[in-house]
Amino acid sequence: MSDKLNVGVIFGGKSSEHEVSLQSAKNIVDAIDKDKYNVTLIGIDKEGQWHLSEPSHYLLNENDPKHIALNKTNEGIALVPGQDHDQLIRTSTVESLDELDVVFPIVHGTLGEDGSMQGMLRLANIPYVGPNVLSSAVCMDKDIAKRLLRDADIKVADWVTFKQPQKPDISFEAVEERLGLPMFVKPANQGSSVGVSKVRNEQEFYDAIEEAFQYDTKLIIEEAVNGREIEVAVLGNDHPKASVPGEILPQGDDFYSYDTKYISETGALLELPAKLDDHTTDRVREAAVEAFQALECEGLARVDFFLKENGSLVVNEVNTLPGFTKISMYPKLWDLTGVSYPELINQLLHLAMDRHHRDSNLKSSI
Repeated sequence: MSDKLNVGVIFGGKSSEHEVSLQSAKNIVDAIDKDKYNVTLIGIDKEGQWHLSEPSHYLLNENDPKHIALNKTNEGIALVPGQDHDQLIRTSTVESLDELDVVFPIVHGTLGEDGSMQGMLRLANIPYVGPNVLSSAVCMDKDIAKRLLRDADIKVADWVTFKQPQKPDISFEAVEERLGLPMFVKPANQGSSVGVSKVRNEQEFYDAIEEAFQYDTKLIIEEAVNGREIEVAVLGNDHPKASVPGEILPQGDDFYSYDTKYISETGALLELPAKLDDHTTDRVREAAVEAFQALECEGLARVDFFLKENGSLVVNEVNTLPGFTKISMYPKLWDLTGVSYPELINQLLHLAMDRHHRDSNLKSSI
């Protein structure tokens, strides 16, 4: 009998970050320790259909970020909630898959990191990497996350929120008076800078509103913060630890856009580690853990800051399922801190199983 653990990697999805997820999955599969883990690949296409993927050919154009695609199969997957085993079924034969010890759901964006996937896996009694349902949903919604951080006395950029029915009443003059120019318009529930626009004038403002509402029924409009872009990777459950900080130095774009993050190899410079004095480094790492815990994260998250000239820190975002592509900050920061990519995956999988064991021992209300 093999001592290897069976790991499911779920990737793809219906969101606008589908291609990012494919890139992340490829890097995880390439890096995972094959001596410790057997890997089962489950790809979700853009229509939401689940496919049992063939490990030797699960991606098309895998080395081209612009054209990477899921190689769909004829082997569908169904999930049976409420059981302790045989939760995943092949639709073609109605036979169960080999039992998965833990799942790495590397599905970015809507239906992947917003609590939906996490709730489904919890119902299926399958341990999974990353924060739980509550913190996943909270961190995905930029408006709600900001409110909770603010109430925890953690500084965030000033913002206003609008929902789709309010669209005719959104006033450039009123928002400019409060936030000034430039400002940022963002869908409330998207990641990877999808649908984000930098606004410098009235025409750009209304164009940005149209763009953001294509991706969500709620948007936030945020003041521009003049500061260095510092990112910290956080890892752990009850006793999280923070990586050394890194710095984003955008080149060409006015902000850290989707293309800069995932398509262009030269669109941004990464200062690794960030050039900070020891005191500031310690403050940033402590602040990252504080924000992580304020939003009740577990497993992993990347905490993004603006470091202002006066030394104050402003939390920009807490990302509960950061990219794992070859140019992504989260694995790069841990590698720089002394945790290699394979070891990082190993720790994340064991954190998931530890939390599942802890939660399974809690008494039910039934």
